[in-house]
Amino acid sequence: MAMGPRGAGASLVRASLAIHQPPKGVGTNPGGLIEEFTFDFNPAQLSLSRRAQWKATPTVAVRDGSIPQFMGPDPRELSLEIFLDNSEDPTDDAVLKKVEALLACCEVTAESIAAQQPSPPWVVLRWGSFSTVHFTAYVASVDVTYSLFSTTGTPIRATCRMALHEIPGRTAGQNPTSGALTARRVHRVVAGDSLPSLAWREYGEAGAWRAIAEANDIDDPTRLTPGSELMLPAAGEVRS
Repeated sequence: MAMGPRGAGASLVRASLAIHQPPKGVGTNPGGLIEEFTFDFNPAQLSLSRRAQWKATPTVAVRDGSIPQFMGPDPRELSLEIFLDNSEDPTDDAVLKKVEALLACCEVTAESIAAQQPSPPWVVLRWGSFSTVHFTAYVASVDVTYSLFSTTGTPIRATCRMALHEIPGRTAGQNPTSGALTARRVHRVVAGDSLPSLAWREYGEAGAWRAIAEANDIDDPTRLTPGSELMLPAAGEVRS
């Protein structure tokens, strides 16, 4: 269910919102694609925010207050509006279906319940080369205003205000168990690549392919998509 290319001109690069199943396990890569929206009308404005966490512990003996301690940054938060319009075909309920799909981003998916890891969908927002608007997130809220209806009462125009909270991936070069910086790197898959061949080239042991599979939440090691990116763990993290 994709939004058509009517709104901003066929030649413009449009923002898109992909809705995914949440990942299985503790990975940071979204699961299978549920559906993707290509915006009819690119957002007129985006509101992006980020906060840093500081903590100050009061001390009786310090007159002017204790020195705050930096606790780390919070993930980014982004707010945007998605404008939906189907007034050209008032008999169609496409606007209603799209709104329902966005509202469902705040509901637990059946697949995650079956996997005993209840979670709403994850989403990936993209807008061409605008790298700031390219991140994986969960939907914190969806507010919908219907502004036009057909003669039968079906909504044919709506504005959806969404708040997205980023789900950060692992920082490149960071060991998730110790926090130490290591020599991780990213490999772009080309035709003919396989996990054993990458493991042999990177670590000198074909059996180390399992570490690459685990780091990238790969269920089927025989299927690698050319052009996709794989995070290669540091040699010290690999056990064949």
